[in-house]
Amino acid sequence: MTEEPPVTTPRTGLLEPATEPVTESGGAADGARSRTPDGGPPKGAAGRPLPSGPLAVPRGLLRTARPRQWIKNVLVLAAPAAAGELASPGVPARLAACFALFTCASAAIYLVNDAKDVAADRAHPTKRFRPVAAGLVPVPLAYGTGLVLAALALAGATLVCSTATALVIGSYLVMQLLYCTWFKHLPVVDLMVVASGFLLRAMAGGTAIGVPLSRWFLITAGFGALFLVAAKRYSERAGEGGSGRTRPLLAAYSTEYLRFVWQLAAGVTMLSYCLWALGSPPESPHVPAGAVLPWRPLSIIPFLVVLLRYAVFADRAESGAPEDVVLRDRPLQIAAATWLVLYGFSVAGL
Repeated sequence: MTEEPPVTTPRTGLLEPATEPVTESGGAADGARSRTPDGGPPKGAAGRPLPSGPLAVPRGLLRTARPRQWIKNVLVLAAPAAAGELASPGVPARLAACFALFTCASAAIYLVNDAKDVAADRAHPTKRFRPVAAGLVPVPLAYGTGLVLAALALAGATLVCSTATALVIGSYLVMQLLYCTWFKHLPVVDLMVVASGFLLRAMAGGTAIGVPLSRWFLITAGFGALFLVAAKRYSERAGEGGSGRTRPLLAAYSTEYLRFVWQLAAGVTMLSYCLWALGSPPESPHVPAGAVLPWRPLSIIPFLVVLLRYAVFADRAESGAPEDVVLRDRPLQIAAATWLVLYGFSVAGL
């Protein structure tokens, strides 16, 4: 699946008996709402009672849109922050719109993906509890909502941000749809497509306010994303022992290969950041000419700590959920906060 988050497990560890629920008309449920022979509450394909009420379906759509993954769209701030333009007039509002539009685009992909894979998800031990697979959200509704959100993202980007931003979001939609249908079955290609999703988010923020994207920014962001993706796959592969239960393509990789990829990506990320930090300062009317200390070169130290600290979890095969690593590791948080302060000083020219 595209940038797939951890799957929510059922409230209990008990599964319903594998009996086929019967519809009110006497037919098999086949993933739709159904009532048990004793007239009990409706059940879905997962064999557990479906939520009821006027907000049940909207909540199911929201769950399918993966709100936990929306934090990735904060990357639209990366390019404007690197250029010191976050506080410029009109920029915060435009970046907020860019964040919302990319959220619509990513939600559209999740909806279409779950609708397309509904049959496979119903046979999966945990994915069958997803709203579409469980029968809470009808497949046509998931497709339709995804189409509306995708159109809204493209139209909004053109009207509110820029044509370039619309092209970036359009490229994201095309690549992720190809991933859902084809690329996720191709070794190496799947890694590159998932990593490109992070890079396109960073590019969207720059195009939204017309900030030039430097080569070092693109290299650092691109290989940093590949590092996270390869480390995630490495953890999944090591955890499954090569069985490919949750992600069949994992069986095509060896743990040694995935380790090589994330180590290579981490090395290139560090090198490109060092070349940027030790190079000439960016030309910007918002950055004073003189600075008290060389903040950019100093920012290399916490950046290296963040990278190596995360690599510890990758080496232990504990980076299957990057957001959990960041939220639970205090040294990583302190190093990241220190880097942000030094980086902010360098942009402000203090």
